Amino acid sequence: MNEKANEAITDKDEDLNIDAAEKEETEVVDSGEKENVESAEDLKKEIARLQKENEDIYGQMLRVQAEFDNFKKRSQKEKEASLKYKSQDIVNELLPAIDNFERALQVEVTDATASLIEGITMVYNQLKEALKSQGVEEIEAVGKEFDPNLHHGVMQVEEEEFESNIIVEELQKGYILKDRVIRPAMVKVNK
Repeated sequence: MNEKANEAITDKDEDLNIDAAEKEETEVVDSGEKENVESAEDLKKEIARLQKENEDIYGQMLRVQAEFDNFKKRSQKEKEASLKYKSQDIVNELLPAIDNFERALQVEVTDATASLIEGITMVYNQLKEALKSQGVEEIEAVGKEFDPNLHHGVMQVEEEEFESNIIVEELQKGYILKDRVIRPAMVKVNK
């Protein structure tokens, strides 16, 4: 009986040891699960934060790309405008000389000045052709309706032979370079 009692005690001790080991293991598993749950929540939060950060960075990248595209378009337009109006500075420099040639051609022609006037006329015509080849055109004024985009009204007159708001006289010629007004025509307008 002693032997049986010893075996029963040993079996009971083993059962207790197994139960204690299982209990300990369960406690370890429970604390591990708690850590896993906490770390899983932390990971979800971290994933959400990273996704938001990724979206923010992606949005910034799209804005930078759009700004860069706009910059390229703006630069291209400026380059095209620069090429289109490249002769504007020289045209502005030449307009006073053209005006002076026109004044010189208004003098009365005599036998003594005929050859001089002919030379001035040739130079004047060459200058006008050079300007025309660059896209410069005179603004038509006399008999046209006054347009503040093309004409600079400096005087108003009352003449019965012209309708209201019609240009009566051109005091200084105006010029357009391609589609840009270089100098508006200075005019008298009928009331």
